[in-house]
Amino acid sequence: MYIETETTPNPATLKFLPQRQVMPQGTRDFASPEDAEASPLAQALFDTGEVTGVFFGHDFISVTKGEGAQWTDLKPQVVAVLLDHFVSEAPLFHGGSAAGIAVPTEEDTLVVEADPADEDIVDQIKELLETRIRPAVAGDGGDIAYRGYKEGIVYLAMQGACDGCPSSTATLKHGIEGLLKHYVPEVVEVRAS
Repeated sequence: MYIETETTPNPATLKFLPQRQVMPQGTRDFASPEDAEASPLAQALFDTGEVTGVFFGHDFISVTKGEGAQWTDLKPQVVAVLLDHFVSEAPLFHGGSAAGIAVPTEEDTLVVEADPADEDIVDQIKELLETRIRPAVAGDGGDIAYRGYKEGIVYLAMQGACDGCPSSTATLKHGIEGLLKHYVPEVVEVRAS
């Protein structure tokens, strides 16, 4: 088995591609060792002592290193953990399923209340996020989550390699905001939440 690596716009994060499916659907972000307790793989990555974030995408794992850690030292450790996991065919989550994992619903993660009058606008925004924006962001080792729309302002959260990336503000303001404004004239601004 061979695991490719790719750089991301975030110098603290590398994208690891195991040449197989990681998550059958959706994504999962682990921002702390406590979050990682749900996954033997994420837990093993945090156990290196140098990892501060793990993100599972459809066919990749993004790993964020801690301050002071060097990729020249950490990358071989991460590859070894990933190889051990995938070669042994260990489950991605404890218990062999995600049944015991609570994934917040969209309503739980919204930062503003949805206005029924904005339903068509919200549907257009979500469609663009799903078809145009999320695939591009996944290419950089991250994801983006919808957090609400109110009075022309779209609230989004960056995840994985995109969370904390120096260029994430530019991505939101110049890339995503421009695209959404172009296709959905009601959008006047995009904000990180």
